[in-house]
Amino acid sequence: MVTITSPEGPEGIIRKYWSSTEELARGIAKIPRVLEARMNYRRMGRSGLKLSEISLGAWVTFGEQIDDRTASDILHAAYDHGVNFFDNADVYARGRAEIVMGQAIRDLPRESLVLSSKVFWPTMDGPNGKGLSRKHVIESCHASLKRMGVDYLDLYFCHRYDPETPVEETVRAMDDLVHQGKILYWGTSEWRAGQIARAHGLARQADWFPPAVEQPHYNMLVRRIVEDELVPLSDDLGFGMVTWSPLRSGLLSGKYNDGMPPGVRLSDERYNWLRGIVNDADLAKVRMLAGVAADLSLSLSQLAIGWLLRLTQVSSVITGATRVEHVQENVKAIGIPAMLTPEVLERIESILGNAPTPQA
Repeated sequence: MVTITSPEGPEGIIRKYWSSTEELARGIAKIPRVLEARMNYRRMGRSGLKLSEISLGAWVTFGEQIDDRTASDILHAAYDHGVNFFDNADVYARGRAEIVMGQAIRDLPRESLVLSSKVFWPTMDGPNGKGLSRKHVIESCHASLKRMGVDYLDLYFCHRYDPETPVEETVRAMDDLVHQGKILYWGTSEWRAGQIARAHGLARQADWFPPAVEQPHYNMLVRRIVEDELVPLSDDLGFGMVTWSPLRSGLLSGKYNDGMPPGVRLSDERYNWLRGIVNDADLAKVRMLAGVAADLSLSLSQLAIGWLLRLTQVSSVITGATRVEHVQENVKAIGIPAMLTPEVLERIESILGNAPTPQA
């Protein structure tokens, strides 16, 4: 339960953060909704930053699949349910996702939000408009701040590993951004364990800020790298993990169990590269997992998201939504780890058949 305590009461706290009458009224109006929010929070690795167990991402939705008003409604619904981490990237909808999110958060207190963006993919013209060179990292950060209309990002991710840029150059650029107050923490996305370990080692040796978080692809059907490589390294180095695609682009919601429904993401030609995830073997697993969820009186989506939270190394699960109802369903997953008894976990593993083999 989110609580506010102060001798002045909730209104007193709000007055400390809003100076104008209009801002004060908006802030006070949000108090009842915030007080009713139920959410669990986890530390991001060994850092002091706390993230909501369920977070909201902008990939393929903000600025693309949904209109701006719907995006704002979804973000506010997530906030009202205690979500504090909102994930984005410079490349999402060619920058539009950051603009839409920036507009949606304008009436929310910046201090209550954890905002992220990413850098790597081409977003500018010319040979230096991509990658993790010092030039592109700095310029992309400035562009993301401008699009979102904020002074700083809480998290800034290297969206992929860049084999064409020395790791030292990237780590130093991120360290400079931290010292400049433009980002508070930096991290990696889809980096392998050895790459993260090298960045950590270089940072520690030079007394620079090391990566504090990794954003890996992780779900019931994609798990080897996280569980084989990243979990033990996270325990060793102390970084957190915020995972993406918990529903395998909708497959683990059960929406494809009876064929390809109209209007879904995989029916769009822009996402042809994702269609291979709908295959007979995985569909058979999903149908059996639906039986497990039903026995627990859960939706399949809730089971898939909650199963990820069984790992203490996972700081937050990034979810997507095209309707407010998706948010309302997804946030209920915070209570599921307590329902995953050894018997339930064994039943799930027997269906998945993909548990990583322990290393000798």
